[in-house]
Amino acid sequence: MSDAIRFEDQVVIVTGAGGGLGRAHALLFAKHGAKVVVNDLGGSTHGEGANASAADKVVAEIRAAGGQAVANHDSVTDGGKIVQCALDSFGRIDVVVNNAGILRDKSFHKMEDTDWDLVYKVHVEGAYKVTRAAWEHLRDQQYGRVIFTASTSGIYGNFGQSNYGMAKLGLYGLTRTLAIEGRKNNVLVNAIAPTGGTRMTEGLIPPQVFEQLKPELVSPLVVYLGSDQCKDTGGLYEVGGGWVGKVRWERSLGAGFDPKAGFSPEDVAASWQQIGDFAGAVHPDDNVTALREMMANLQKHAG
Repeated sequence: MSDAIRFEDQVVIVTGAGGGLGRAHALLFAKHGAKVVVNDLGGSTHGEGANASAADKVVAEIRAAGGQAVANHDSVTDGGKIVQCALDSFGRIDVVVNNAGILRDKSFHKMEDTDWDLVYKVHVEGAYKVTRAAWEHLRDQQYGRVIFTASTSGIYGNFGQSNYGMAKLGLYGLTRTLAIEGRKNNVLVNAIAPTGGTRMTEGLIPPQVFEQLKPELVSPLVVYLGSDQCKDTGGLYEVGGGWVGKVRWERSLGAGFDPKAGFSPEDVAASWQQIGDFAGAVHPDDNVTALREMMANLQKHAG
């Protein structure tokens, strides 16, 4: 049996923690001994308005259970203020959970700039601002854990969510790069693609399924990824309904053409079945292994 996961003397920031997944994360971190900064602007799922009561209620829950927490009501686009709140309240930062998000669903031909810009601003810029403000502190102390919240809408696409899917898959790109940059300082970075019954998904999931997708069935993975027991970095995990699975890229072996002689669109058409054949597929872990087949093709036609 694994050792108990504990966070005594550690400080965790959870953004968008006034309800849904963020609330569940905050409560579970606190249960495991963390001091929690419960951040939530208190706006609507469309990114409108603000209400301090959401974060305050979660803090009250944590304190009533004997835990330690402080509320923060800043927007994630003011990430420096959230990080400063953690430092002022508890003196350090150990874990950042980027959970805050909104939806502005529209089919692409009806999408307006405000729908695109606001989703980008909250999900991508907000996660960047909070993480960037915390990054130097994590590096300096040679320890940290960062979790980004991606989505199956980014991995696989979803009708009416071009803005949301763009933002969510973008966060996985950020995850992969920060995992490389942070490893030498023991700052590990992972991403989750959760499915939970929250106010953001209400009406999008059949009611009978919605009731079973409790946010609390996502948080154990997040707490593990935020712990010192987790040694993996750069991972992407789908999670929901009590199930967890790891996602990885897969690529066919492809088709090679002579780079000296060149090749035509007709050559591509003739090789199309081979290009899309996943027999013997590879799973690149980084840019070096991703280039292996291309470099092999260059070597094959060298000389």
